[in-house]
Order: sequence, then structure tokens, then C-alpha cells
Amino acid sequence: MSARRQAFLLATLLIALTAVRLGVAAVTPLAPDETYYWVWSHALAPGYLDHPPMVALWIRAGTALAGQTALGVRLLGPLAAALASWLLYDAARVLFPGSRAGTVAVLLLNATLLLGVGSVIMTPDTPLLVFWTATLWAASRLAAGGPRKGTGAWWLAAGLFGGLALDSKYTALFLWLGVGLWVLLVPLMRPWLRRWQPWAACLLGFALFAPVLAWNAAHGWAGFLRQGGRVADWHPLRAVGFLAELAGSQLGLATPLVFVLCMAALAAAARRSWQTRDSAWSLLAALSVPPVLVFLQHALGDRVQGNWPAIIYPALAVGAGGLARPADNRTWIAASGLGFAITALAYLQAATLLIPLPPRLDPIAIRLAGWDSLARQVAAERALTGATWATADGYASSSELAWWMPDGTPVIGTDPHFRLIPLPVADLAGQPGLLLRDARHGPPDPALWPDAAPVGQAVRPGAPAGVFTLYRVTALPGRMTAVVLPHRVGWWSP
Repeated sequence: MSARRQAFLLATLLIALTAVRLGVAAVTPLAPDETYYWVWSHALAPGYLDHPPMVALWIRAGTALAGQTALGVRLLGPLAAALASWLLYDAARVLFPGSRAGTVAVLLLNATLLLGVGSVIMTPDTPLLVFWTATLWAASRLAAGGPRKGTGAWWLAAGLFGGLALDSKYTALFLWLGVGLWVLLVPLMRPWLRRWQPWAACLLGFALFAPVLAWNAAHGWAGFLRQGGRVADWHPLRAVGFLAELAGSQLGLATPLVFVLCMAALAAAARRSWQTRDSAWSLLAALSVPPVLVFLQHALGDRVQGNWPAIIYPALAVGAGGLARPADNRTWIAASGLGFAITALAYLQAATLLIPLPPRLDPIAIRLAGWDSLARQVAAERALTGATWATADGYASSSELAWWMPDGTPVIGTDPHFRLIPLPVADLAGQPGLLLRDARHGPPDPALWPDAAPVGQAVRPGAPAGVFTLYRVTALPGRMTAVVLPHRVGWWSP
């Protein structure tokens, strides 16, 4: 098959995948983290307690185009995933000319749940993976061309995309570390250290990240301390369990056969980089080996969240494509086929919750099920009790209430997560309200809610442990910092 024919078929597949992903994004309820980031999008700032601001900017742009809907919140995800896939194809084509590496890399990466599901939900990983892949794309041109005249502009592109990656998630620091190690360790790349372009790229990336640094400096380095504080957790007696959990999460999220091929690519990249300092394989090793080592070290003493290693897979998918033998297509076809089948089941369950799984074993139901029904129950109880506002004792539940509650019902954010978000301060002194609290947690803190009186229960259908207690409370002046959360206008139908 000619290269032009391969490119045409791949483009057709990406268009079809994007259409499917947009459809799934439109009909799948928002997860709590997504509604939390949607709250951010109504109060844009250079930084937030949990992450840099890129996810809020993407949601703001998407909702401006498609409205305050699930599709609006997620709109840029499927579109950006298609663009990133094409850049990955081109990067693999440049690094391994004359091979099918580009096609294989795109199929393997898109077959993972990390991208397949990650492209239809909106989290900081969504823009991070796009800008990470774009940086890999720019760096691949440098790897192929070396320090020749006319290639220096690719450094500026790498600096641009690398800075935007930092504005997406702090783990983009691994991207900068990897590119720096690559230039230092590969003899072909070292002459660039005497040119101005790499240093200009660093200045460009720093300029893009500077507002996030300034926000952290003005807020006691809250974002860095929150993310860096996880490093201080240390439970070495549980290391075996943490390592097993990490391996299991990657087998599931990367899908089993894709994971095996990517680990083979990791080993090959590390070996060939060490033995030959080949610029292509060294680039792939530099973008994957350091984060893998850090995640393994972290797992010796604490849990590694399954989505954290997502950053290693663009480079490893390219590496798997570089290892693919022209005479044997069965392995990567089987791997991508299995991955797409698993992703299709995940799409079906997310959109319909039709697959009969026990609630405690269904990760999709745990996150997505029943929030609209819960909000309706809270609204009905508010009308019965005469409460003028509603809140919940966690940022996730509060954000879901803000998304689902009807017009005219103020939803108040009292969780510490909301304190650094520039939202309107709530003036509630003396006004009665409703507090939604997980029934497993018992009565609320009397120091905050001294007059809390239970008035009923609400249930989140389809979710395990989805029983909440409703308390009638009165806001007292000076007890807490509370903000008014945004709401969707005109969606409610009794």
C-alpha cells in the first residue's frame, strides 16, 4: 500500500473516530471533576489550587461554541485528539522513514483507554497529551534534521508547545527534562547548545508559564505545595501492593496488548539510546524513561494514579511503530483491535449504563450515575423546607449540584477547594439553607453548622454508597468562606 493511500485511510479513520467521540461526549453525563473544572471556566485565572488553567480555558472556549452542555464542556477534546494523532503520525514518519511506524503509532495510541476515553472527558490530561505530542512532533524534525540551517525554527515550535503543556499540568516538567537530557546525551544534538534557538525556546516556554508561577507566588505556592505534597507520603510496607496496582492500572488503561508493545518499545528505546545514541530512539527514551523511573519510585511508598503515566505513551507508541516488522502485521493489528473493542464497550457503558455490572465494580457508574436525580431531590427538599440556597460538603458534590440544579437556586461552595477561585463571595448570614452530606460521614461539624438538623435523605441512583443526608442549616457570619457557584441557565425541566 502506498504512503498516500495509508495517509488517506488513516485520515478517514480519525474523522470517523472524532465523530463517534463527539457523540459520546454529548450524551454522557459529566463526571464530578469535569463539573469542578467547568466551575473554573466561569472564573478564569492564571492558576488554581489543583492545576494550571489550560483545562478551564478549553472548557470556556468549548461552551462558547456549543453552549453550557456536556458537548460544550468536552468539545475541544475529540477535536484536539484528532490533531494530536495526525502530528504523531507525522512524527513517526519522520523518525522512521519508509516504514509504517506512523500508522501503527496512531492506531495503538487511539486504541488505549487513556486516549479513547481521555478524549471524551475533559481533564487537565486532555490538553497535556495534545501539547506533549505536539512537542514530540517538533522535536522529531530536529532529530531527523540535526543542527542544519533552516531547522532552528522547530525549536521555537517546541518551546511554544512545551510552554502550553506546562500551562496544562505540572507533570509537563518531565517533557522539558526529557528534551534537555536528549540534547545533552546525543552527540548529534549538542551543537545546538551553541545556537540561540534552543535558548529562545526556553524563554518562550518560560514566558507562557510565567503567569502560573506568578499566581503561585501570590497564593503561597499553593499549587506547587498541593502537587508536591504527594511526594511526602511514604508507606514502604505497602510497596508491593502499590506496584501491583500501578501495573494493573496500566494494563487496563493502555489495554493489555498495547501495553505489552509499549513496554517492548520502552526497553528497545532505552537499549538503543544507551548503545548508539541514535537521535530518534534517544528522543523516545528521554520522553519515557525518566517519568517511568519516577513513577516506579513513587509507587514504592504511595499510590500512583492510573492517569499519571499517560504522558509516556505517545513516545512509546511511536517506538512500537518503529519496531513493527513490515512482514508481520498481526501483532499490532491484534493489539489495536482489542483496544478499540474495549474502548467501544467503555463508550457504550458511559453513554447508557446498560451493561449489568454490580455498582461497586462499575467505575463508570461510580463516577457518573445519578447526579441529575440527586439534584432534583435536593431541589424538591429545598422547596419544602423554605431553604434559600444549597451546598454540599465536598467540592465534587457541590460542583455537580451547580451543574444540575435549576435556575434560581443558589449553590454555594464551602469546600476549601473553592477558596482560591475568583468567584462571587456568598452573603448568607442568617439565611436558611440545605447541606448535602454523605450519609457515611455522620453529622456535620458543629463548629461550622451548629444548628444542623436532618430533614431527609437523597439517593444517587445507580451509584454504590449513594445515600446522602440533607440537613437544614443556617449560615453564621465569620464561620467560613463561601462563594456562589455558577449555574446553567434555562436547562431545567420539572
